[in-house]
Amino acid sequence: MSLSRVEKLIEKLISNKLSGEEVSELLAGITSEEQQQEYSEVLEAYFYQLLKEEQKHENQSEKSI
Repeated sequence: MSLSRVEKLIEKLISNKLSGEEVSELLAGITSEEQQQEYSEVLEAYFYQLLKEEQKHENQSEKSI
């Protein structure tokens, strides 16, 4: 499955690889009523993934004690 433009922009934002033009595109998208939901969903999925990874890490640390 190919990534949507929003997903690509968010990935670049997270990895600090956005160009100036992409920053403008990202900001325009975040403020666009039509695109806000997609940005929200992509960011929510990213943060849930971070939480899941952190919980996994915590569980592995507890097992090694």
